[in-house]
Amino acid sequence: MNKTRPRPTGAELAILRVLWRRGPSTVRQVHEAIRSDRGTGYTTALKLLQIMVAKGLARRDASGRSHVYAAACDQAATQRRLVGDLLDRVFDGSARQLVLQALEARRVPPEELREIRRLIDRMEGGRR
Repeated sequence: MNKTRPRPTGAELAILRVLWRRGPSTVRQVHEAIRSDRGTGYTTALKLLQIMVAKGLARRDASGRSHVYAAACDQAATQRRLVGDLLDRVFDGSARQLVLQALEARRVPPEELREIRRLIDRMEGGRR
């Protein structure tokens, strides 16, 4: 993710999640995906998408009858940037504290714990 690209707001992040999951989508498709969770109206979804295009968070294809929007930022890169921001702002740069709080905040399914263990093992193996 480009360092000059602004951090998405909560509402923008909800839309990005839809675009990452569904791929390019119309305003109606985005609206239908977020309205039950966020109570967002159609015109609000449209306005948010327009703002996201202006910010560089989304792209708009106006070649068809309905405008189609797509994420302009990579999901993994965006997540890394947001986690880095959170790490600095909330945990004073301590990855240990971030991970401990994340694991204690809610029940972690066994498969996710196994995946976390594999990642730690792989990271430790790279350091040796």
